[in-house]
Amino acid sequence: MSRTESAPANTERRYEVTRDALPLSCPTPAMAVWNSHPRVYLPIEATGSATCPYCGALFVLKD
Repeated sequence: MSRTESAPANTERRYEVTRDALPLSCPTPAMAVWNSHPRVYLPIEATGSATCPYCGALFVLKD
């Protein structure tokens, strides 16, 4: 994917992320936001997982 292209937002139900993606937001900076919900920051550090209150996507910290 080129630098000008973005991944589609809110297309997956589960995303694995690494610590370099922190602070975590949904949609992530790599996702297209023009057709998505408002950006919300998710507290994933304490439990290792977080669910987006808008789209229900589960983010799991994988390291």
